[in-house]
Amino acid sequence: MKIPAACVFIVDDDEAVRSSVRFLIRSVGLQAQVYPSAQEFLAVYDPRHPGCLLLDVRMPGMSGLELQQELNRRGATIPVVFISGHGDVPMAVEAMQQGAFDFLQKPFRDQDLLDRVQRALARDAESRARLAARAEIASRLATLTPRESEVLQLITRGKANKVVGAELGVSQRTVEIHRAHVMEKMNASSLAELVRMVLDTEDPTHNP
Repeated sequence: MKIPAACVFIVDDDEAVRSSVRFLIRSVGLQAQVYPSAQEFLAVYDPRHPGCLLLDVRMPGMSGLELQQELNRRGATIPVVFISGHGDVPMAVEAMQQGAFDFLQKPFRDQDLLDRVQRALARDAESRARLAARAEIASRLATLTPRESEVLQLITRGKANKVVGAELGVSQRTVEIHRAHVMEKMNASSLAELVRMVLDTEDPTHNP
């Protein structure tokens, strides 16, 4: 499936703001989609679509903060940049504490908004690349036989082939054969690379 181009999603109940921000985003060659309410955005949002979200803090119905909380519940990773009025700064700070990428206070300079959008899009691309890499490693792990998985766990804990053989009740030569199969299936060029792969799947916060 072809991955769609990154898009800046703009959610604001003020039509003038939606139009001006969309024009600004498109003026630098980026895609932009606008929504007058949080509910309308949620109804069509596909988390597989890369991009970032420009979100007004105060809106009738579902507020920007409530939309962010709903996205968090759904496990969405899209970076959120809040646009807040002067009196909304405490709410924006709360949003940051709940994982928002950034917030911009009105009135703002066009370049300040574009800078934050570019940083948010870069963050989204990085996180999607990490998730794709983890998914690829997981698919390779799934090709290992039960015995190869046992060998993988032991050698990535630093145990020598002889020790692994003793623990599993097989010869050192058998361990070497399994180890070679593991390295090939995992497409690992070294034991260090194999260890990094295992760490990255066991600990999502681990950055290779």
